[in-house]
Parts: sequence; C-alpha cells; structure tokens
Amino acid sequence: MSKSWAGLTGEAGAAGRAGEAGQVGRAGLVGRLTGAALAAALLAGAATACGSNGAGADGAAAGRAGAPSTASPTPSATPEPFSALGYRGLKPGMTKDVALATGALETAPVSLVNGCTDFAYRGGPAPDPVRMAAEEALQAKYVQADARNEAARKETEVFPAPPASYSAKDVKSYTDRMTAFQEKSKARQETHEQLMKVFDEMKAAREARDLAFLTTGRAGFGLEGLRELVAPAGARTAEGIGAGSTVAELKAAYDTQGLQPGKDGKDGKYTLWAGIGQVEQGWRYEFTVDADRVTGLALVNRDTYCS
Repeated sequence: MSKSWAGLTGEAGAAGRAGEAGQVGRAGLVGRLTGAALAAALLAGAATACGSNGAGADGAAAGRAGAPSTASPTPSATPEPFSALGYRGLKPGMTKDVALATGALETAPVSLVNGCTDFAYRGGPAPDPVRMAAEEALQAKYVQADARNEAARKETEVFPAPPASYSAKDVKSYTDRMTAFQEKSKARQETHEQLMKVFDEMKAAREARDLAFLTTGRAGFGLEGLRELVAPAGARTAEGIGAGSTVAELKAAYDTQGLQPGKDGKDGKYTLWAGIGQVEQGWRYEFTVDADRVTGLALVNRDTYCS
C-alpha cells in the first residue's frame, strides 16, 4: 500500500474507531476515490476510441505520407549479361528483319559504312543526316573504285605468250603485246592504289562511326545477318567486365580463357573467342581499351561480309 493511500485512510480509520459514522465516512471516501479512478479510466478509453476513429485516421494518413515504409523493398532485377547467347533479344546471325521485329532496335539505320547497315538500340541516337550522306557517297566511291580495279585485274590475267618463232614478224608481234600488257599492268597498279586510298577513307569512316556509338551501342548487319553487336556503356559480361573496367580486371577475368591483345598490342583492343559452339562460327568478343580502361565491348564476326 502506498504512503499516500495510507495517509488518506488513516483519518478515516480514526473516525471508524469513534463509531458507525466514522465507518460511513471511510466508505464514502473510498467510494469517491474508486469513482474518480473509474472516471479517469473511462475518459482515457474514450480518448483512445476517438483517436482511432478521427485523429487516429489523420495520424495514420500522415504516417503513410511522411513515415518511412517498414515493408521490405522489392529487389531489383539482375541486369542481363552481354553474351554470345544474346542481348535484348538479339542473337548472332539473326536476320535484319527478325531483329527489327524484336523491338530492341530503332527502325531507321544510323550508319551504312562498308555496305553494312547499322541500327541504334531503342531510345538511342537518331540518324545523323550529314554522316549518313557522307557514308553513302563513300560507299558509292568504293563500288566504282572496286569495279575499275577488278576490270584492270582481268586485263592482266593472261601474260603474253612468247613468239612462235624468232622471225621479225613474230618478234614484233610479241613486243607489241608486251608493251600493251605493261601499260595495262601500270593501269592496274593505279586503280589498285586508288582503291587502297578509298579503303583508308572507309577505315576512317568506320573509326568515326565506332566512336560515335561507343557508349550508346549499335547492331550491324551484313549479307549473313547480324555480324556486330556493340554493347551500350552500362552493359557487362557475366564476369562483370564492361566500360570502366580496368585492364587488370579484364585480364583477371579472361586470361585463362584465351584473352589476346590486338595486333602487336597496339590497336587498343583485346579479343576473346565467344565460347564453345561459337568459335567455329567466327564470333568473338572485342574489348576496346584506352588509358588502362575498357571503353567499349562488342560481339563480332569478322568472317562475314557487309556486301
């Protein structure tokens, strides 16, 4: 029993010892105390009930608006790896029409270098009219130079036969034919040099295209379908290698799988056969590197042709 309760009942006890009136007084005091406690409990209960129906509802709404949710967050989906098995529904060798039907690519070409047709991924860059016109003109220039070189080659396929005899007539005939052959050979050399110059221009155009789509990615199609799939910057292989990876990380992931540096290690690329079932098809990964970092990732087949 608490001290305050003892104090309150002490006087009532004294009155009880004086007689029946004291007992009545004590009972009244206890009753008043009990009633007060009961009233307080009822008031508290009413306040709780009101809070759950009125202010409580407002509080719940406020909690939903401001308080952090206690529900477990939905885990994000695992990013799709960039692999020879396919990426965004695109697979090695897939025809252009089938690839466009997947909806993974924009429908307007963004490059026509070498006679290949390239498309950006859905939401990627729009075609650059200036670059597209320059690429078309360069392709036409290549077709003409190649045709002239082929014609010149055919003119020099057969070496003049030696003279049938050493008569003056036969010797002169042979000399004339040799002179004509030498002129044709010179013409062939000139057409070949012109073709090589066009090749250099096309190489520069390819490098410009590769740089333009290095971070956004693209898909290139040739005579046999998809021949080059360039990954966007955020893509990673199953081993986690992509743009931003260090060369050390690249080597750690693939040295034991046959990773090879580019020509003399100077062309800024590392290559890796795409894997079992793809080697005989010519597919390989190409990792473009610069300043000890991977800057680009592609899946390519250099054994197929654009046109």
